[in-house]
Amino acid sequence: MTHPAGETETGDLRVDFDRRLRLEFHGSRITSDAGLLAFRELDDALGLTGMAGEILTDSRTGRNGRHSLMAQFRQSVFGRLAGYEDVNDADRLGADPAMRWIVGGQAVMGQAASTSQMGRFETEVLAKEANVTALADLSGRWIDVVHARRPTNVVVLDMDSSVSPTHGEQEGTAYNGHFGCTCYHPLFVFNQFGDLERCSLRSGNVHSADGWRDVLEPVVARYRGGAIKRRFFRGDAAFALPDLYDFLEAEGYNYAIRLKANPALQRQIAHLLKRPVGRPPSHVRRLYASFRYQAGSWTRKRRVVAKVEWHPGELYPRVGFIVTNLARGADRVVVFYNQRGTAEQYIKEGKNAVKWTRLSCRTMRGNAVRLQLHALAYNLANFLRTLALPQEVQHWSLTSIRDKLVKVGAKLVSHARYATFQMAEVAVPRDLFRRILANIADLRCRAPTPC
Repeated sequence: MTHPAGETETGDLRVDFDRRLRLEFHGSRITSDAGLLAFRELDDALGLTGMAGEILTDSRTGRNGRHSLMAQFRQSVFGRLAGYEDVNDADRLGADPAMRWIVGGQAVMGQAASTSQMGRFETEVLAKEANVTALADLSGRWIDVVHARRPTNVVVLDMDSSVSPTHGEQEGTAYNGHFGCTCYHPLFVFNQFGDLERCSLRSGNVHSADGWRDVLEPVVARYRGGAIKRRFFRGDAAFALPDLYDFLEAEGYNYAIRLKANPALQRQIAHLLKRPVGRPPSHVRRLYASFRYQAGSWTRKRRVVAKVEWHPGELYPRVGFIVTNLARGADRVVVFYNQRGTAEQYIKEGKNAVKWTRLSCRTMRGNAVRLQLHALAYNLANFLRTLALPQEVQHWSLTSIRDKLVKVGAKLVSHARYATFQMAEVAVPRDLFRRILANIADLRCRAPTPC
């Protein structure tokens, strides 16, 4: 067998339960990921991979580099988009016809990069300090391109941390008592469209807000001036930091950040914490308050909004505090803050769809590279969801997009200069795929330059 996918194997197989059935294996002509071609079209329409090529540096020397830096970069991102967690599947994907056409170049008529080639690419080439920095900036550059097709004058930033459990001796890991495991503790910033603005890999035992400035400042700097006129920030109690308040106020951001309860705050709403007279209510009773408050570490007084909920059958109320500079009513401040729950949903989608908790490299820098590659795959999937999906399927999660759109079986048929992917319409209707491609074509015409 000379071909890695077994194309020279001509013998067929039969099953005993029905002798009419015959099994043939044509790995280099059959793919289970034909839907990736739509994402490759989106990549080309937005010029995303081309942007990566402008800022990444190829440190390889000699003539042994069969695949270009951009070919391997695309293979890294698209492989994760299809649910392949790391480079272990590269040998098989190298023979996959959809991946070969996505990668382009010599891979079309031969094979994409192997596992060993992809491993060296991610842990050596991309792990160079300049490339690590460039990868961290790349998501923001991509989002700026998307904003040009999706104009907005508002940005809402949600910051949150997550956990990436680890196993074995991996550099930078540590036990985290809150999560109850040995892990990394990455930090994320999302916008209101679900795009991942920036992320950073951190050791497992750091505080949830540790290093917030390194992650948030580059994002804020990108949105200074320009079309963005209204800027907002949300964070949980881990981000209740005086330095962060000062930074956001200086940058002109409206914010809503949860505060942990303390006796001084509770004294401000003592009149709301008294159990109501009479029969317990049969429904949830919500009370709100707004007051000025200055903690000992603050330079001045700030507005605090309180919400008190009395639930049927519960002896004590549920109390929450939010520090904010918003001028809207207390109940609307609470509604605005509660919408940050979507950031937690985005993190969950990243874990399920692109497996960004799969950080199996031995070195922390190598894992930092892989986190950024996962982030780029996540953003590419979210771009297609927000820009190209027809309205009736825009509610799809990224996992649904992977299962229903990416995982489409197809057979490659070649004729002279042309190639045809015969798609399994039972998996994805032709009309749906046609409309997705039409929406992507429209994005080309909405580019900053005339189409």
